Amino acid sequence: QVQLVESGGATVQPGGSLRLSCRASGETFAVRTMAWYREAPGGQREPIATITNEGRTDYAPFVRGRFTISRLQNTLYLQMNNLQPDDTAVYYCNAQTMFNYFGQGTQVTVSS
Repeated sequence: QVQLVESGGATVQPGGSLRLSCRASGETFAVRTMAWYREAPGGQREPIATITNEGRTDYAPFVRGRFTISRLQNTLYLQMNNLQPDDTAVYYCNAQTMFNYFGQGTQVTVSS
């Protein structure tokens, strides 16, 4: 099993920045890809950024150019710039082995 703990969520003003972190523990040797998802109020959980063990990254169109995913050993990061109210959501860390794991989520609120 893989355990994931996110941190870094906060309330920011439009145009602001945040960096989310996710610490992975457990069977991290089996992790192939890690990702960030988000779930807006009343919406579905959706992938926004992924990174493979080889360092290849991919982004959802609505965050490309504003968000950057990175990974250092067993910690996953999401640098979020130029945040907008539509980015308000619970952000989840994801790790994929033979199974799919999610953390408990961290709240990001963008409001003036």
